[in-house]
Amino acid sequence: MTKLKKIITAGALGLTVIAGAANADNKDTVQVFYDFLANPGSQSHANAFLGATAEDWESVGDFSGKNKTREQLVAQFGGMSKLIPDLVWDVQEMHEDGDTVIVRSRATGTPAGPFFGVDGQGRSFDIMAIDIHELEDGLVTRTFHVEDWASALQQLRGQ
Repeated sequence: MTKLKKIITAGALGLTVIAGAANADNKDTVQVFYDFLANPGSQSHANAFLGATAEDWESVGDFSGKNKTREQLVAQFGGMSKLIPDLVWDVQEMHEDGDTVIVRSRATGTPAGPFFGVDGQGRSFDIMAIDIHELEDGLVTRTFHVEDWASALQQLRGQ
């Protein structure tokens, strides 16, 4: 019986190591998304984002109420790099459950012009974002997100 216990224990440890390696891969894949957000004007980061997402990836939670494709997001953030040249998007925490990775992040920046119709007159913003990333076969297939843009606009107005 002792030999059977050792075999079962070794098998359980092996599965734990394999699961841990898979989790690290999912987190690494999701980190590519934030590397792009923090470097939106970088073509190499945009290409890495495209490589980490499925062709039919979609962004759910846009302020417009419409889902975005990955190409639309790349175009949007390419423009954001000009509007907010000092944009920083920093991951604060990542939690994983199977093929779902939840991220709490922080975005800071100083718009160089009107942002959502608000001229911040050189003011900066500092907001929190929550994202839920779904992965399949090592690629992000869908991202649900909420950013606190209302607080950003208040900060830019000096309120």
